[in-house]
Amino acid sequence: MGSDANEKLNRRIQREIRTGRRFSLADVIAQEGADFLKGASPVPPLVQARTAVNLWIKNHLTDPEGALKAVLQRWVHRDETHMSQHFDHPLNALRELLETLLAHPSLLEELVREADCEWGRMYGETPYFEKTGPKPHPDDPYTHTSVRRQLTQLLLTLRAP
Repeated sequence: MGSDANEKLNRRIQREIRTGRRFSLADVIAQEGADFLKGASPVPPLVQARTAVNLWIKNHLTDPEGALKAVLQRWVHRDETHMSQHFDHPLNALRELLETLLAHPSLLEELVREADCEWGRMYGETPYFEKTGPKPHPDDPYTHTSVRRQLTQLLLTLRAP
């Protein structure tokens, strides 16, 4: 059967289906929208990228307390600029974020402060905020040095082939 014959048959079948039935705007939208998502995911690319990165963090960041994971995942969620530039390779956005955190002590300190706050919320404890100068509290799970070490290890894991 030729293309014209198929088209005529389809039109005839559609006319028969519509006979005795009211035609509505919803019908038009359903008919036109049927192919709209064909082959595409209904999940926006930014959400897909964030989800991939956060899953990778969950599976690769060693953080028994869990607060650093939660905070780093929030930072990923807020970092639309890098995420939107790397839809095809979202882990590149994470690599850039980690490199930025490790290169800028003030950002790393802010991340540590947020991890301390999150730890305090999670465990109902007063956080041990590290102060410049004296040694950190021995029970502090998130010091500048320990978080730097964790992020460096995460970056090395990310870069590994």
